[in-house]
Amino acid sequence: MKEESKSTGTVSTKCLIIVYSYHHNNTSKIADEFSKVLNAQVIAPKHVILEELQEYNLIGFGAGIDSGRHYKPLLDLADMLPEANKKPAFIFSTSAIQGDAKVAKDHSMLRQKLQSKGYAIVGEFSCKGFNTNSFLKYFGGMNKGKPDSDDLKHAEEFALNLLLCNLRRKAD
Repeated sequence: MKEESKSTGTVSTKCLIIVYSYHHNNTSKIADEFSKVLNAQVIAPKHVILEELQEYNLIGFGAGIDSGRHYKPLLDLADMLPEANKKPAFIFSTSAIQGDAKVAKDHSMLRQKLQSKGYAIVGEFSCKGFNTNSFLKYFGGMNKGKPDSDDLKHAEEFALNLLLCNLRRKAD
């Protein structure tokens, strides 16, 4: 769905960000940064109305990582999604440990579920998050202060790139 701004005549993107953030709200901080750039509504998986997803041009799916995959409420939502017919989507997460191969593996289950429903994954983002799970709580946690201002800046840059790429797709 294309929307035109009455003041500038530019094409805008209607974006939704679905985030499940638990423990320290690390992933919500990233979703909020995306929301500022994309002018997106941010909601939890339990509040998604499946029939309304068709109204959005771009949908973000994010959660913290638990045992090498996104938290279960987001994965459960992905199982219930209707067919999307190449709708652009992006994936994001926060986790204790980063690295390109690890993030690719952590995102693989959600990526496969979304692609099987017809979503076109146009980008993926991940950064460290503060973690006090398991024995880490006895030592004050891991990655204290994460995501930090640098992570939020990278999230902003990622969202700007998504916006530019989406506008280019619409222009083609």
